[in-house]
Amino acid sequence: MNSFGRIYRLSIFGESHGQNVGIVIDGAPAGLALSEADLQPDLDRRRAGAKGTTPRKEADQPRIVSGLFEGHTTGAPLTILFENSNTRSGDYANLVTQPRPGHADLVARQKWHGYNDYRGGGHFSGRITLGIVAAGAIAKKALAPSGIRIESRLVEIGGCTDPAEMDAALERAIAAQDSIGGIVEGTVTGLPAGWGEPFFDSVESVLSHALFAIPAVKGVEFGAGFDAARMSGSQHNDPILAPDGTTRTNHAGGINGGITNGNPIRFRIAVKPTSSISSEQQTYHFGDQRVEPLVVRGRHDACIALRVPVIAEAMTAIVLYDLSLIAAASDRRSE
Repeated sequence: MNSFGRIYRLSIFGESHGQNVGIVIDGAPAGLALSEADLQPDLDRRRAGAKGTTPRKEADQPRIVSGLFEGHTTGAPLTILFENSNTRSGDYANLVTQPRPGHADLVARQKWHGYNDYRGGGHFSGRITLGIVAAGAIAKKALAPSGIRIESRLVEIGGCTDPAEMDAALERAIAAQDSIGGIVEGTVTGLPAGWGEPFFDSVESVLSHALFAIPAVKGVEFGAGFDAARMSGSQHNDPILAPDGTTRTNHAGGINGGITNGNPIRFRIAVKPTSSISSEQQTYHFGDQRVEPLVVRGRHDACIALRVPVIAEAMTAIVLYDLSLIAAASDRRSE
């Protein structure tokens, strides 16, 4: 349940208030020039500090403890650790008996019979995405020579798409001790045609699997997405203009039949409002066996979507790098 990928395979570990969070990466090729500094730019993009993000400040400095020798990957598993140092676990003591509405507290209690680490959300915390961002940075580095470019951006928060209105919506949420969601858009260019498989390993299937694994993501669409349901075939079909598959429009989002068609992959993900809010809520109290008011303490993002773009890029890079290795292996077998 904590591993993903076929050849470029990841295993995440840790809890929000545990000693460390991190990731083990198997399948990274030997000889890739790599340093901890290569990971830092994307990790910095994920860090808190901007308005609307959690006041919890962590260094988020990676420590590569295996799989690296004299500045190059060895082909052995890479293990990357991040220290948790700025924790206030006492803020979560009331969650032992009163789970937060909208959070994983209740289902974690049910699944693991109360043995789960509830502090800061435990293993369900967005802090676990640190390792994913690091793995994505490595995948981007490996993909870079092929000219593949992965970008994502926040296009909407709180129902607002204009930057000035987005900022005002964020201010209102903060003032109300509430939270808002958002939409992140991703684009991949330079991708060759022919990656992916029909049905269960379609590019949409695998990439959706990874994107839905990002905490708080509740929807994924490609190309025209849900708008395709309101279009006719003549409107949705992308006219093919050249032998390489270039199309006039891109309603398919760069994918046909589960396989990349050479046009840019375009997707959007919906991010729900942060469930931990400071305003009073009603929820069940297991000790008193009745519904009672709950005030969530601790430090939380007013809009978690602000920090999702770099995580979406990382997940996309991980999937695409794995697909590239699968495609290369298939080509070798067919020779």
